Amino acid sequence: MKAIAIVGSPREKGNTEILARHTLKAIEEEGLDTELISLADLDIKPCNTCMVCKKEERCPIDDDLFPIYIKMKEADAIILASPVYFGSATALLKALMERAGYIAYWNGRAFEGKVGGPLVVARRAGQNFTLSQLAYWFYIMGCFVPGSTYWNIAFGERKGEVEKDEEGLKTAWNFGKNVALLVKKLKT
Repeated sequence: MKAIAIVGSPREKGNTEILARHTLKAIEEEGLDTELISLADLDIKPCNTCMVCKKEERCPIDDDLFPIYIKMKEADAIILASPVYFGSATALLKALMERAGYIAYWNGRAFEGKVGGPLVVARRAGQNFTLSQLAYWFYIMGCFVPGSTYWNIAFGERKGEVEKDEEGLKTAWNFGKNVALLVKKLKT
């Protein structure tokens, strides 16, 4: 059993990555394998609606997306993590969601029945929309989205500041525990 967290921040080792690693640690404690995938420094282009994926399980755009799609398809749980950029998820993560989503949707709904959910880091605002934006993707994909003790949001601006948000860390931790619990229940 494996859970992956995809971090859509262009900033390496920033607050979003810190929060995702924290969540993955909670999942690891429950015996699942985990992997963090950072989109920083990767080339993920937006969808151009060529619709090749409607006929074949592939995308003709030559970039770094398809190996990540394969990891998503093989995982039992997928977490999408984004900082808030102008009140929304990053363009990098949205491009991945669009293209991986189309490929999966048109090819046997490849993510259906997986466990997943969002993690969001905000400096000040935009977190609720971003959380909803990411959560809607999981609903369209047919994933099971476990809850936590609050919404999966933490606050921080400068690198490392998210570690001061005790409630945000606790919420992300409990979300990770629930992800692992649900994966194990679905697999037994």
